Amino acid sequence: MLADDMLGATRENAAPAVDECYRAAFAEIDADPNQFLCVVEDGQQIVGTMQLTFIPGLSRHGAKRGQIEAVRIARDRRGGKLGEAMFAWAIGECRAQGCSLVQLTTDKARRDAHRFYDRLGFEPTHVGYKLKI
Repeated sequence: MLADDMLGATRENAAPAVDECYRAAFAEIDADPNQFLCVVEDGQQIVGTMQLTFIPGLSRHGAKRGQIEAVRIARDRRGGKLGEAMFAWAIGECRAQGCSLVQLTTDKARRDAHRFYDRLGFEPTHVGYKLKI
């Protein structure tokens, strides 16, 4: 699913055999109690996924943040409220973990995603920067 969109198609490997880099990343995420990979299934089909990270911090009086990343919905399930259900679940998990803030980043090119996040009540309050290394 990571490769099944306009940006992922250029940066992910969609070959049937799973690259070792993905296996290693999964193992590292799985071993970290502050990480959660959410996989949504409908029968035997994977229809959604996201990564949820709980970030302890000193700012905002020692507030913990929830970071939502790598949100994907299967192409044939988009527009069916699955994303809303996934975000409701993720926000609930963040509350349960004591987070006072839920944040995410999204590529500037993902205009549909921007409208979705706006509709959910997220606000574009910051400018994000990345440095490829």
